[in-house]
Amino acid sequence: MKKPIYILNDGQIKRKDNTLVFIKEDQKKVIPVNSVSEIHVFGEIDLNKRVLEFLTKNKIPVFFYNYYGYYIGSYYPREYLNSGLIILKQAEFCLNKEERLYLAKSFVHGAVLNILKNLNYYRKSKEKFIKPFIEDIEEKASQINQKNDIPKLMALEGDIRKRYYEAFNVILNIGDFFFDKRTKRPPDNPLNALISFGNSLLYTTILAQIFRTHLDPRIGYLHETNNRSFSLNLDLAEVFKPVLVDKIIFSLINRNQIKLKHFEDTIEYTYLNEKGRQIFIKAFEEKLNTTLKYKNLGKVSYRKLIRLECYKLYKHFLREEIYQPFVMS
Repeated sequence: MKKPIYILNDGQIKRKDNTLVFIKEDQKKVIPVNSVSEIHVFGEIDLNKRVLEFLTKNKIPVFFYNYYGYYIGSYYPREYLNSGLIILKQAEFCLNKEERLYLAKSFVHGAVLNILKNLNYYRKSKEKFIKPFIEDIEEKASQINQKNDIPKLMALEGDIRKRYYEAFNVILNIGDFFFDKRTKRPPDNPLNALISFGNSLLYTTILAQIFRTHLDPRIGYLHETNNRSFSLNLDLAEVFKPVLVDKIIFSLINRNQIKLKHFEDTIEYTYLNEKGRQIFIKAFEEKLNTTLKYKNLGKVSYRKLIRLECYKLYKHFLREEIYQPFVMS
């Protein structure tokens, strides 16, 4: 089975015969192209056109992250799977207000239901403290279907997620990690840094799965299709953030696997250092490879589950099956 490669160090990628080699100072490491699904680059990397041509031939996308570990852009093979019909259908559903609003609300419904699943899990041991958050979010969620435009829907989704993040202080065994408010650009404390880093990994993971379908990631429904490169992966990420990113954060902190020593601070930024990134990426990959029972398919990994979510959208655009977001059981 193909798997992602994460490059955290500075170095150079070169093509050597029918494979790639990562060169770090005087060390060389072969990148087994036949078993690589995508490459995530966090270090300063030199590569040339021969490498890009080889990546294109082998249909391997590359995702680049900045100094602080946040996604900044992609190189991906030409759209060999893109279907003109599906792109037209995606555009049709985006331009139709009712169709777009249905999908946007579906993503928010999926996100909220998975948020509530997380909160109800911790309610068992922290009933008194978790219950008010659940009640507030359920009340706000009852307003989703009443929203008649995207900005109002996004504002409501923002209020729900704000209340959910406030519950982190109950879920986590506090210690050195405390949630004050959500800050993204830039994250200003370790917890915000974890959320941003995890979300960034999720965006590219979903993008990699979209590339393996006939869908075009540039057309979004909840997130506006505008000057940003991609929107559809952001839509799908809303459903999977509570399932993947948040659960990983809860586990790493409550098990004392991530500590303050795994972060660096500047005047504006707080970000994971190399060791911290290694710990998070390892947990992230383990979670993606974990399997669960799924409908009539038996056991599937969470990574495969993301691609199945893409196929559900594909069927929705062809009017074969109404899209329903994934919700944890």
